[in-house]
Amino acid sequence: MITELIVSLFVVAGGIFCFAAGMGVLRLPDLLLRMHASTKAGTLGSGLILVAVAIAFAESTVIARAVAAILFLILTAPVAAHLIGRAAFRSGVPMIDDTACEDGVTEALRKRPAERHPEDATGPATAHVEPEARPEAEAGTPATGGAPRKAP
Repeated sequence: MITELIVSLFVVAGGIFCFAAGMGVLRLPDLLLRMHASTKAGTLGSGLILVAVAIAFAESTVIARAVAAILFLILTAPVAAHLIGRAAFRSGVPMIDDTACEDGVTEALRKRPAERHPEDATGPATAHVEPEARPEAEAGTPATGGAPRKAP
């Protein structure tokens, strides 16, 4: 009786969060806010429902799968949201007027990595050096047994 009550509370709470995530995707004005609603509330809602499943079945295999699914959601949802948001920002998806960035961030994020200068502090150095131009390529490496590398 108590277990069923706890399970039902988790399912209802998870359903409310999933519903809020869906409403956020429908009602919020721009991509970054929609993505925030879907990842945060969707992950929490799904996690609560998976906790309810683990409590309801109370078997070690079901609990292990529920914990694995929750960990997978917690680890992948923020990374995916970050990458989608960055790609949208760099491609010029329109944002609402209240979206603010620090000075220089917009220009730095919209540049492609090949366009950045190696000494530029806004991103990693992307200078490409051909293997033939490096002195160690002519002297050989331990992996090649001291023989010079051949160009592909």
